[in-house]
Amino acid sequence: MLITPAIVALQLIALSVVGTVLLAGGFAWRILRHWDIHSGSELQVRLERQTYLISTLLGFALGAELLSLLLFIHTAENLSSQFVGAMCATGVLNINAFGFPTLLLKITVFFLAALWLWLNRVDNQGDDYPLVRVKYGLLMVIAPLTVLEGATQTAFFLGLEPEVITSCCGSLFSAEGRGVAAELAGWPARPALALFYTMAGWLLAVGLAFRRWPGLGPLFAAGSVLSFSVAIVVIIAVLSLYVYENPNHHCPFCLLKAGYGYVGYALYIPLFAATAAGLSAGLIAPFRRVVSLQTVIPGEVRHLIGLALAGFGLFYALATWLMLRSPLILLN
Repeated sequence: MLITPAIVALQLIALSVVGTVLLAGGFAWRILRHWDIHSGSELQVRLERQTYLISTLLGFALGAELLSLLLFIHTAENLSSQFVGAMCATGVLNINAFGFPTLLLKITVFFLAALWLWLNRVDNQGDDYPLVRVKYGLLMVIAPLTVLEGATQTAFFLGLEPEVITSCCGSLFSAEGRGVAAELAGWPARPALALFYTMAGWLLAVGLAFRRWPGLGPLFAAGSVLSFSVAIVVIIAVLSLYVYENPNHHCPFCLLKAGYGYVGYALYIPLFAATAAGLSAGLIAPFRRVVSLQTVIPGEVRHLIGLALAGFGLFYALATWLMLRSPLILLN
């Protein structure tokens, strides 16, 4: 097992998050069973007081969880020089069976944690804690995922043996290979880009309409997730080729290298932030009918829509510029 400051930091974050979430999970169970804002019982008063502390602890823990995704990817990229055959984070994540599952779990928890944090922000603005059952119900979903993520991450780091020879990104993200990565790399450029820009236009139209008709919230949330998925496919199938100026190099992780100006960070950070904002906006909007939130939800939703559209706009603008400036020609 390799021990680096980044690995230690990631393990400490995982341990802190799991401990906090498990502690909060027990409290969440009590909230779901006994919460009654109209009751003046001693139990209800105690729950109302404790929810301040638990919410604050969860805010710090889930905020750290958001940052851990970026740190995990950055760490995997930096470790690539330690292993024979690893050219980038792909090789490191492929060293054992726990690398890519850890990444997928971190991405899933990232979006759920962002949603919980925004639900908590909105709930704190209501004088009767109107979303307390909703946010703690969501926590009951997040809790086992964070435990599984922590266990998987630990197994991944324990399995990092420097003498292991791993495979490079060229063997995984190859149109001629097998598996999901190869399937994504094999997408034809023209239909992939057509879908890419169709989703951009559709998301913009729905986002602008959503500002006027709040009932479109679930559609905007679904569109944000779908746009994120399409964007990842296009990065692998098409955009990476333009950046590398190589029609056979499909790796989405080499974009994070200094040799390409760390352009991957400029692409992924607004994409992830926009998706989280769009998902949160769409799922929070239906609570606009709650009496204590009628003056809160519209402003929060408009803010989130603005963040989502700005983030997606930045991502699409940068992606387009990278393709236009490249000397590589894929479309005749």
